[in-house]
Amino acid sequence: MIERLPERVRTPAVARAVTSPSAVLLAGAGMSVAVLAGVPLAGAAVAGALAWAARVALAVPRSSRGEAIRPSSLSQPWRGFVEGAQQSRNRCAEAAERVRPGPLQRRLRDVTSRLDQAVGECWRVAQQGHALEGALRQLAPDSVRAELAEVQAEQAGAEGASRASLDRAEEAVRSQLATAERLERVARDTRSRLRALDAQLDEAVAQAVELSVSSGDSTQLSPLAADVESVVGELESLRQALAETNAPTEPGRWA
Repeated sequence: MIERLPERVRTPAVARAVTSPSAVLLAGAGMSVAVLAGVPLAGAAVAGALAWAARVALAVPRSSRGEAIRPSSLSQPWRGFVEGAQQSRNRCAEAAERVRPGPLQRRLRDVTSRLDQAVGECWRVAQQGHALEGALRQLAPDSVRAELAEVQAEQAGAEGASRASLDRAEEAVRSQLATAERLERVARDTRSRLRALDAQLDEAVAQAVELSVSSGDSTQLSPLAADVESVVGELESLRQALAETNAPTEPGRWA
């Protein structure tokens, strides 16, 4: 079934959605509602199929067409990651235009189309990473560590109500520090993963350009296209994971 879908939607996320439990449940729910409403069985089946299709549609990657991608609005290294992905995409597009019309050119254009998706996903991940580091600057982990050390020093000679107050202060500061350190780890891991994925895109495109110069067989692009597809899937997963991490638990407070 996936093979019949357009190139843009043949992604790992869509493949998982096709057979996901939520899609199956929605299909069943759609049929049940239709039957209870007195719709004939054939119509109920259509209603179930529409519910299933709606769930799958949610997994289709958004097109980057029309979306303003502005690396200059980001701090480093996030800006560099997006610019690197854009450069890889442009090199592939230029290679496609240099070769003679035919299977190789079509395959290179297909890869370029998927690189468009990669750039869009990289842009969204970089935006989240940029915002994450902005939150970290507000939390100021080093200042929080210094504050914790001061509270602990005061606890040494405190007694009674004063000690109880300092204990509560220590608990609050430790909680704040735990949040800051968790965000530090997420930001560090995100930078590492995005740097690695950018390098994978660059490597795949370099091989595609080399193939275009040698006018090789278009089937040789299949492994490279698979590599690009894998990177797009990983970028999607990274974006979704970051969206959950960056969701504040309450106004003005980060989880």
